[in-house]
Amino acid sequence: MSKFGAYLKSKSFRNNLLMAIVTVIAVVLIAFFSLGYYTRHGSGIPVPKLKGLTIDKAMDILKEQGFGYKIDSVYVQDIAPGTIVEQDPDPGTNVKESRVIYLTMVTLQAPNVALPDLEQSNYREAIATISNYGLKVGDTTYRSDIARDRILEVRFGGQVIKTGTKIPKGSRIDLVLGDGEGASEVEIPELVNLDLDAARFAIKGAGLTVGIITYQGTITDSTNVVVVSQYPMKTDSLSKTSIGTRINLTVSQGTKTDAVPPAN
Repeated sequence: MSKFGAYLKSKSFRNNLLMAIVTVIAVVLIAFFSLGYYTRHGSGIPVPKLKGLTIDKAMDILKEQGFGYKIDSVYVQDIAPGTIVEQDPDPGTNVKESRVIYLTMVTLQAPNVALPDLEQSNYREAIATISNYGLKVGDTTYRSDIARDRILEVRFGGQVIKTGTKIPKGSRIDLVLGDGEGASEVEIPELVNLDLDAARFAIKGAGLTVGIITYQGTITDSTNVVVVSQYPMKTDSLSKTSIGTRINLTVSQGTKTDAVPPAN
């Protein structure tokens, strides 16, 4: 047997090994209890629940309990400004005195956002876009237009606003939509005192139809007649008619007149 093997079996080796193990255990225990004492392990003050409180109330509580605090802000729709929405550490966590508690509150003033491009969008598309930008739909009104529910105007505070206009996030904007009837009605042209060819051109250009032409008086030159009355005619109470409506004309020879339309 070698001298090393004999040493491993000797009483001296066993005593030294036991001493080494005891020393290591003692060092570990001392370090553990010293660290626990230094950090006050298992002791501290529980963090109060602050979420849902106003910022003023939360600060008062933290001051009373000896905590410090730092405040950040975020905009949240439908939550009152100044309300605490997040805290770190969480409620109930044990922390040392004077620990800084981080709070997030709803900002007192909404940030501005640029009005998105809604022109030529339909109502459903506009609702989705408006919501994505943090805005809300207010009143909707209709105006004559060829397309049903197409966005014609956007209003804020009673004023027409354009794409890119800065408005507070969360604002309600009013929409003016097309009624889908714009293509079925056109303005009635004013034809009195026009020559017949010009009147025919105006009628067709408006999407209407030339109706019955009545000749008044003696006509000696059919190429030189002017309109003296029409039906239907434009009045204060009637300014539009359906596309394709027949316009009847009464014409007379020669000189243009200052014909006054008959009263309704």
